[in-house]
Amino acid sequence: MVSKGSLDGDIGSTTNHQPVHQGPETVQEMPDMNQDSKKNKVKDQSNKTVPFYKLFSFADSWDYLLMFVGTISAVGNGVSMPLIAIIIGDAIDAFGRNVNTKQVVHEVSKVSLKFAFSGAAAFFAAFLQVACWMITGERQAARIRALYLKAILRQDISFFDKETNSGEVVGRMSGDTVLIQEAMGEKVGKFIQYVSSFLGGLVVAFIKGWLLTLVLLSSLPLLVLSGSIMSFVFAKMASRGQAAYSEAATIVDRTVGSIRTVASFTGEKQAIAQYNQSLTKAYKIGVQEGLAIGLGLGTIRLFVYCTYALAVWFGGKMVLEKGYSGGDVMGVFNAILTGSLYLGQTSPILTAFSAGQAAAFKMFETIKRQPNIDAYDTAGMQLDDIYGDIEFREVCFSYPSRPNEMIFNAFSISISSGTSTALVGQSGSGKSTVISLIERFYDPQGGEVLIDNINLREFQLKWIRQKIGLVSQEPVLFTCSIKENIAYGKDGATYEEIRAAAELANASNFIDKFPNGLETMVGEHGAQLSGGQKQRIAIARAILKDPRILLLDEATSALDAESERVVQETLDRIMINRTTITVAHRLSTIRNADVIAVIHQGKVVEKGTHAELTKDPDGAYSQLIRFQEIKRDSSEQYDANASDKLQNFVVSRRESSWGSSGIENSNHQSFRVSNHMSTSTTLGLFETSEEGSEVVPSAASHKSKTPDISFRRLAYLNKQEIPVLLIGTLAAAVIGAMLPIYGLLISKMIITFFEPADKLRKDSKFWALIYVALSVASFALHPLRSYFFAVAGSKLIKKIRLMCFEKIIHMEVGWFDKAEHSSGALGARLSTDAASIRTLVGDALGLLVQDIATVVTALVIAFVANWQLSLIVLILLPLLLVNGHLQIKSMQGFSTDAKKLYEEASQIANDAVGNIRTVSAFCAEEKVMELYQKKCAVPVQTGKRHGLVSGAGFGLSIFFLFCVYACSFYAGAQLIENGQTTITEFFQVFFSLTLASVAISQSGLMTAGASKAKTSAASIFAILDQKSKIDSSYESGMTLEDVKGEIEFRHVTFKYPSRPDVHIFKDLSLTIHSGQVFFR
Repeated sequence: MVSKGSLDGDIGSTTNHQPVHQGPETVQEMPDMNQDSKKNKVKDQSNKTVPFYKLFSFADSWDYLLMFVGTISAVGNGVSMPLIAIIIGDAIDAFGRNVNTKQVVHEVSKVSLKFAFSGAAAFFAAFLQVACWMITGERQAARIRALYLKAILRQDISFFDKETNSGEVVGRMSGDTVLIQEAMGEKVGKFIQYVSSFLGGLVVAFIKGWLLTLVLLSSLPLLVLSGSIMSFVFAKMASRGQAAYSEAATIVDRTVGSIRTVASFTGEKQAIAQYNQSLTKAYKIGVQEGLAIGLGLGTIRLFVYCTYALAVWFGGKMVLEKGYSGGDVMGVFNAILTGSLYLGQTSPILTAFSAGQAAAFKMFETIKRQPNIDAYDTAGMQLDDIYGDIEFREVCFSYPSRPNEMIFNAFSISISSGTSTALVGQSGSGKSTVISLIERFYDPQGGEVLIDNINLREFQLKWIRQKIGLVSQEPVLFTCSIKENIAYGKDGATYEEIRAAAELANASNFIDKFPNGLETMVGEHGAQLSGGQKQRIAIARAILKDPRILLLDEATSALDAESERVVQETLDRIMINRTTITVAHRLSTIRNADVIAVIHQGKVVEKGTHAELTKDPDGAYSQLIRFQEIKRDSSEQYDANASDKLQNFVVSRRESSWGSSGIENSNHQSFRVSNHMSTSTTLGLFETSEEGSEVVPSAASHKSKTPDISFRRLAYLNKQEIPVLLIGTLAAAVIGAMLPIYGLLISKMIITFFEPADKLRKDSKFWALIYVALSVASFALHPLRSYFFAVAGSKLIKKIRLMCFEKIIHMEVGWFDKAEHSSGALGARLSTDAASIRTLVGDALGLLVQDIATVVTALVIAFVANWQLSLIVLILLPLLLVNGHLQIKSMQGFSTDAKKLYEEASQIANDAVGNIRTVSAFCAEEKVMELYQKKCAVPVQTGKRHGLVSGAGFGLSIFFLFCVYACSFYAGAQLIENGQTTITEFFQVFFSLTLASVAISQSGLMTAGASKAKTSAASIFAILDQKSKIDSSYESGMTLEDVKGEIEFRHVTFKYPSRPDVHIFKDLSLTIHSGQVFFR
């Protein structure tokens, strides 16, 4: 029985119905509308953040325990700082009130013991604070990464059509989760510590002098307001910056993932231009962030130091009018000073919180998203088995990305179980849509898709997909071994089952030729293998699934004639006793199908066997055959008279060259050569020689040594920004010098409060005005420092990313066959490593310059005051430096190991998202998650060790700080007793050097970041130092005005470096004359 119809219009015309992601029926004319909607969506989402408490939505009971202990410890550590103010106040009164030097020594000795005991308690509190918060941050960040990937894998295909891509996913998993981790890890502990120091300082200040404290707190609302505004502005900018970098990450993934296409079409310059455009957007946002942070910090410093001026002036009044002692005033002053300094340090932490909240929004939205077709939904019908009857009943369907374009309108077709049905028709007619609806990648808007007369929606999704096998036009392989790729077809497949599937798929003949057999790595997207080999592995995967329904979506259309023949024979074997639907490209491959259905504009216009349909010369099927024959004839014309001559030539070549190649003649491909004299022939080539792409050894076998990092080299990269860096450095140096100057002013203030009344009134006003002047200078300098370092740092990030990208895409194609050079791994490196390096030139460099200026200024002030006491205090300061150095060395190994494993985990995520249809069709979501979490297990453990080391280092730095205070006071008292120094000189030395030590101690908190930045720099330079064996950017070499097209292989011997024992060519000689046409 033949159902007849005809095709409207020219058979060669194409009616485009399919969306962008529909494989062979893809059209390329609609990205503009989607692009605009995506941009609007990104712009809208860039202004959204999650509430801070929502960052901890995925904490478990252990995390709550760690956060509780970490919080209590942070409060204890924070409160220890204001206690210093009480102890120092007691020491000041001991120095100022006692004329008897022995009594001074006695009192100060007790003060030193208080410092020592307080330091021991602070050590344990600081250790638990940092360790607990870093460990819980690592745990929760790992959980968020896994939940995000799991949520991505559960989404329906329309989500990937409209809302995301593999580049964005990898960018978020490797970049945004770092920001989230920073916002919910040790920075939370620091924030609690700093706020506790401020609140503890308030309590101490009220105890010492409530009236003076109330006056000084008048500036608090201004501090809170300025901090809030800065945090709000930074959050907006951080969101915009993340959107820009997400766009850049997509370009990297798309370019590296299609590097062979980019290289063959010399599209490197276009890719670089697109990447540069995205980086320019991110650069501008980074500079704006720097300016905003500088203005915020400058404003906060202005209010803080004006408060100090108020303290000096009003404190003098309290001494004169309310009977305050100098120790009371200094106790209040130091408590407020300590508290406000720590409150000021919450500003960069608040910006980190804002960045984390912004980064979390899109990830958390995805995690919460419930898809219409849920891969993890366990509800639905499960039967003992299915027969395989398929029916489309009045189906209406349009793709979600283009809802206004109907693909099917009342489409109906019935397919009996155990039969083979071929779907043919023009591109865009809806053939592949049938496959997508049977796999339930989409649900129809109307009508029903039925299997065994049961609506497809009634079945449990995973169960019914396990009954369906899919082989696509472009065989999708994952970046792992052949065995692991085949194993995706069945959970818990044994080696014997995998081997049997490979043999049935006719794949074992080429697999056995590889040195590693089934363990051979296939490279990214299967780049190590030929099209025929990849397709047979994909078929083996489908065979292992043992499906009742087999879907072949143009499974042989991308293959050459010989590979198509081999693959088609394989398919014919496995189609027996299965319901098979074939979407056909070459009509010759479906002649033996039980039923052939011609689809045109979303309807079945003709249906029957090949013999039945060809009876009608005017039928749709006959027209398709004629059209295909016309296309073939127009491309294959040749002069038959010259064929015999060339055939003789081929035979002689085969005997002299190919016969010695060591490759079996049974697996040959064919191509035809036609020269300008209209001569042609068929030449025999061997599949192995065509398929011999380099096989990558496992990543474990590659142990790359991390190079030593030269900061001079980083500076050289930033040499064009030297003027900018000099201005930023000058501003940072002046800011750094201000800290010991404040210490000098404090020592002068102490003496002022013990002076006669008239002199006290005069000097308190004078020192208050000096504070005001310095606060104005600080307000002006902070924006300069932040802005210019942001310019230099952002330009360095842009330059490094662009240089790396240029280097990457100009590497020879074989370079990308290595697992560590996959698009996921390279995308993760470009996303995170360049950003980490910024700390060496941006924030960390500014802080380094600031600290050097602080130390130098402090030493000058101290040695001018009293060199003996300065030497004593100076001997103690290296304890802080040694501690910081040990932290860096301890963390470097952790960072390098964890980084490599996270890159490998990123590639798993990249593969899964890029091949989401294959993952969904083979129900491989759980397998992907298992592989991903296995890769992440070691880095998470490393992060926990990192937390313990950092906690110990931070605790020691706090303990050493208290020791410095204790020893300094005791040594000072001894020198005063011996008449070798005065109280004024002692306080000058003490406050200048201890403030310097505080700066050094705080720098120690950045050692983890510095260690990570050095590891990242090593990773970046490892890329930049690579030498491409075939560099398309080189302009050296011969160029001709015109190329005639004569191609000759002259005694070519070749084997792949990864398989040196397998010859691909051995003394191959071959000439293809100008004008000849070569067919694979």
